[in-house]
Amino acid sequence: MKNILLILLVLSVASVSAQKINWMTMNEALAAQKENPKKIFMDVYTTWCGPCKLLDKNTFSDPDVVDYVNKNFYAVKFNAEGTEEVHYKDFTYTNPNYNPNRKGRNSQHLFAHALKVNAYPTVVFFKENGDLIQAVPGYRTPPQLELFLKMIYTDDYLKVTTAEAWAAYQKNFKPTF
Repeated sequence: MKNILLILLVLSVASVSAQKINWMTMNEALAAQKENPKKIFMDVYTTWCGPCKLLDKNTFSDPDVVDYVNKNFYAVKFNAEGTEEVHYKDFTYTNPNYNPNRKGRNSQHLFAHALKVNAYPTVVFFKENGDLIQAVPGYRTPPQLELFLKMIYTDDYLKVTTAEAWAAYQKNFKPTF
């Protein structure tokens, strides 16, 4: 009996730790919005960025973050120095200066430039119709990211229009992650 309980415990822990964010491309998320409108949560990263790797390891693997993002957003993983073609708002964004032989930093993708991303990592939120809401630069722990996820998902960001309102929102927010 003890062995069966131990096996069940190990299996349940393994299944929880194996849970991952359902990442997609921006083009896939925009197409999905046409079928089932949801906001988009985008992780803008680079391959050489240490804090980006920590965000993956510490925040995007947290079971509460994974569950909340998967339920409430289309999650997009976007390499800000990659070669993906992005079709957004009647324009095709590329990275024409990408150099495949370059080690480390490369040229910035035009879509990241259009979103005014100038630091990595940055998370970017989009409305259900694909319109940009806001880019939020910097590494975030699960409770720090929770504030933004819930504020955007519930549309509370529409009420936070001053520095004072932002300070009050942060002070009154109670993280549960």
